[in-house]
Amino acid sequence: MVPGVLYFLVFHYGALLGNVIAFKEYAPFDGIWNSPWVGLGNFSRMFQDAAFWHSVVNTLWIALLQLVFYFPVPLALALLLHSLTWSTVRRFVQSVAYLPHFISWVIVVALFQQVLGDTGLLNTYLGDAGLSTVDIIGNPDAFKPLVVAQVIWKDAGWGTIIFLAALAQVDEQQYEAAAIDGAGPWRRFWHVTLPAIRPVVVLLLIMRLGEILSVGFEQMLLQRDAVGPEAAEIIDTFVYYQGIVGGDYGYAAAAGLFKGLIGAALVYAANKIAHRLGEQGVYK
Repeated sequence: MVPGVLYFLVFHYGALLGNVIAFKEYAPFDGIWNSPWVGLGNFSRMFQDAAFWHSVVNTLWIALLQLVFYFPVPLALALLLHSLTWSTVRRFVQSVAYLPHFISWVIVVALFQQVLGDTGLLNTYLGDAGLSTVDIIGNPDAFKPLVVAQVIWKDAGWGTIIFLAALAQVDEQQYEAAAIDGAGPWRRFWHVTLPAIRPVVVLLLIMRLGEILSVGFEQMLLQRDAVGPEAAEIIDTFVYYQGIVGGDYGYAAAAGLFKGLIGAALVYAANKIAHRLGEQGVYK
């Protein structure tokens, strides 16, 4: 456990000390302590910045689409895999479903561009068939559904691991007893499977809410130029362009700290709701 603990202490908890630059007009050559203190000035400027609020709205829209359309997919896929009786077929399908997770976003975006881009396979086929072509990759209106589809293709298989582990703990005798009592597949799922995996589903949902404002920095950055910031600007890319590109480090740190505080508040609120519903949640 020591390497893992050291990683979190240095790169997560230790890095929290750097948030002090959100309250300063930070300049790298002056250092953190010699940079002038501005208090809540960066936050005041941020709350009055229309570009920041536009990135927040984009982030929330993409997060909501991912929560509604992506979150149930790993559970459904895990249920389908769990229902396979041939272990060889199950292992093969699992391996194929896991593979996209290990492909970098650079390759994933390039694959989608080769298929759905202006000169991709789809438009080549449509052109050869004498039909009108469609530019999905460069269409701002199609961007949000497109990025959700990319996340589903890349990570749905990997997300089944925890659900499959939870499904493996369900007593098979409960299924047999329910079947003897005349319960069909749907009623067995509703009265046996779902109650058994409900704590895991609640736990993952709470953790997902904590990361709801993190909708994929690399994925958005790689496609931002194709559709423009109006469609693809999120909080993470806003922080990147304000801080790393623009050099306004204190302002960018304020936006990042705002995002972290909202995520922490969502986890706390969701955990309280889970307690009221009789679930353990992330912590008691």
